[in-house]
Amino acid sequence: MLCYRSLKEDEICRELFKELVRRQVVTKCRRRENGEWVIRDAPFVDDWTEADYRTLLSCLKNTARTGGLVYAAFYKEALKGFVSVEPGSFGGEQKYLDLTSLHVSEELRGRGIGASLFLAAKEWARKNGAGKLYISAHSAVESQAFYKKMGCVEAQVYSRRHVEAEPYDCQLECKL
Repeated sequence: MLCYRSLKEDEICRELFKELVRRQVVTKCRRRENGEWVIRDAPFVDDWTEADYRTLLSCLKNTARTGGLVYAAFYKEALKGFVSVEPGSFGGEQKYLDLTSLHVSEELRGRGIGASLFLAAKEWARKNGAGKLYISAHSAVESQAFYKKMGCVEAQVYSRRHVEAEPYDCQLECKL
């Protein structure tokens, strides 16, 4: 019942996301303090507002328009997950391509959809000349466990833009 495919710019609209539940209940986060990684209690519920959706839609449309990857998972014809990778490398010798989003609907997490999306992003990045994927990843311990399972490690070179935008995110890389 799962179907995966790339999205085109003209398909990306608010209606497409009506069945995707972004909600994530976070209890513990992985944070860097005084040069060391620690797990801290940091309870909150992460969800998107309509303003967040507007920003997301604009970003995803731009990614598709400029030749990046917007790849989605559908279940019973409803969008249930997506990943995006920006075109254009950065990080010098690292040859990073930026994985800017990876989300799976709350009710379908833990079923391999995120792994399938991540592997598709890696393959696309490899075919587009990257040496590594760069991920500014949510610090929730569940998110961090996922990225570790996928082979991600701390980034050798941090993106200043990402660190400034999301100071609690963990800056990761994944060799292709």
